Amino acid sequence: MPFSDSESDKTAKYRAPALEKGLDVLELLAAAKAPLTLSQISTRLDRSVSELFRMVQVLEARGYVGPSARGDGFELTNKLFSLGISRGPNQNLLLSALPMMQELSEQTRQACHLVIASDDRMVVIARVEAPGDIGFSVRVGYQRPLCKSTSGIILYAFQKPKVRESWRNHMRPTLTPEEWQEFDAQADRAVAQGFIAVKSGYAEGIIDVSCPIHNDVSVIAALTMPFIRSTESAGIEETTAHLRATAAALSRSLGA
Repeated sequence: MPFSDSESDKTAKYRAPALEKGLDVLELLAAAKAPLTLSQISTRLDRSVSELFRMVQVLEARGYVGPSARGDGFELTNKLFSLGISRGPNQNLLLSALPMMQELSEQTRQACHLVIASDDRMVVIARVEAPGDIGFSVRVGYQRPLCKSTSGIILYAFQKPKVRESWRNHMRPTLTPEEWQEFDAQADRAVAQGFIAVKSGYAEGIIDVSCPIHNDVSVIAALTMPFIRSTESAGIEETTAHLRATAAALSRSLGA
C-alpha cells in the first residue's frame, strides 16, 4: 500500500548499518532523475567514497545497480521491479490481465497498459502494443506521480474513504490549490462515471482512458489506454465501452 508510515524506521529497536547503507543507495538512485557517479552518491548521502565503494560494487555484482548506457554513473536495473511484480498478488493480476489486454487491443486497435500504485507514484507493470502500424505505448516500469497521471486519478478515486484521505494528505502539498481542486474534481467525476477520459498531459493528440481494477477488497490497479484516433481504430465511445467491459471482466476474475 502506498504511503506507509516510515516513522518506525527512526524508532527501530534493532539496526543493521550495512543494510541501511545499501538501502540508502537504492532509494537515492530510485529517486534520481539521472545516473549518479560514486562521488555524487557519496555527497548526497553524506558518506565517504571509500565507505560506499564496496557497497556499490556488491549491489552491482548482485544485479541491483549497473552503469548507465552512456557510462556517466550508476542507475537502478529492473531487478527490484522484477522482484516486486513476481509477488503472489501481482503475479495473479498479470496472469489474469495479459490475455484480456491482448483481446482488448485486438478489438480496439489500440495499445493499453496496466498500472499499480507504489508510494506516491504509479508504475506500469504490463503493456500490450497496438496491433496496427500506428500506436502509442508506455514502457513497463514507467513511473509518474499519482497526482499527475490519468491512472493516478483512478487509483486515488476508487480507494476507500480512509485510504483516500491518507493519500490526499500526502499528495495535496505537492500541488497548487488550483491543481489539487482539478485533480479532486476529476476523481469525483471518475467515480460518478466509472472511468475517466482526459487529454494526455504527456503527448498531444492522445486521450487517456482509464478504468479501475478491483479485487474482493479494494481497487488494486488501473487499466489505461492512450487512445489515438486513426482510420483503422474503433471510435472513442466504442473503445471506452470495450475498455470498461475488459476492466469489469478482469475485476470479476480477481474476486470483485
